[in-house]
Amino acid sequence: MPAPVKVQIAIVLVTAPDLKAARKLTQAILQSRLAACANLVPKVESHYWWRGRLERSSEVLIILKTTQARLAKLQKCVLENHPYDTPEFVMLPVTSGNKRYFDWIADSVQQN
Repeated sequence: MPAPVKVQIAIVLVTAPDLKAARKLTQAILQSRLAACANLVPKVESHYWWRGRLERSSEVLIILKTTQARLAKLQKCVLENHPYDTPEFVMLPVTSGNKRYFDWIADSVQQN
């Protein structure tokens, strides 16, 4: 049975237009210690409504691991550094998992 979460861990999903933009955004996030880890998943095909039209584009999905305590600053960083007018920022709460991994996330995002 996975350990219950003591520190509030969150997974955040953000999309970017290409790997260059995703890497730049990820660097800003990690250097600011707003996430412990970022996974970049290239070649995601996104279909969505934008300004009254159905659109399709190739994007990079960024999966960020952080704590809920860092979410507000993480969102601010994404909004300030993202090339999109309206970037995706979706938070998924985590309810259980590997305690050692969660401790590593919490330690990684601590402010010095």
